[in-house]
Amino acid sequence: MGWSRDRSDGGRRSYHHGNLRETLVRAALDLIAEKGPAGFTFADAARWAGVSAAAPYRHFRDRDDLLADVARRGFTLFTAQLEQAWDEGRPEPFRAFESVGRAYLAFARDEPAYYSAMFEAGVPLDADPALLEAADAAFAVLRRAAEALCARMPPDKRPPAMMMALHVWALSHGIASLFGRGDAGRRPLPMEPEELLEAGVLVYLRGLGI
Repeated sequence: MGWSRDRSDGGRRSYHHGNLRETLVRAALDLIAEKGPAGFTFADAARWAGVSAAAPYRHFRDRDDLLADVARRGFTLFTAQLEQAWDEGRPEPFRAFESVGRAYLAFARDEPAYYSAMFEAGVPLDADPALLEAADAAFAVLRRAAEALCARMPPDKRPPAMMMALHVWALSHGIASLFGRGDAGRRPLPMEPEELLEAGVLVYLRGLGI
């Protein structure tokens, strides 16, 4: 990829040669960080990259197609971080489960532009098979973790692992979106987001008898 910052044009990067697709993805991430996922146009991305308004159509059908690719990449990174945190339930499933929650919050804090593209851009998952597959892979980590915890209970007292995964996902996502993100959307909280999530998950799991 070849681009450089053009100081004479308000910090816009100018595309010179190389991989235009990658440059447009970077443009989208920067524009999301600056304006939100709904705050820029396809032409804005082209302008950021320093190419004509028609050039992005060589690689993307439209703005939603660009956002879908950004979201897919985000989910791939997200899955890798969740997988690393889960580490096949080592050293012990409950502690590994807590690590997954911390990884969820860390991603929202460290990658707010990707996080917005993944969860706030409004791109239909089923419109892009690759995006749907990437999103499902991320959730699959949480579901495997829930299954591992449920397996520790007597068979007649096990909650549905899918239900548990969805509940913990909703709790994690809510805390990440409100209090754990790394952009201007973060709201003040009189404790660390990790502490809030840990307490919420602990109360939830105790309610299930885990």
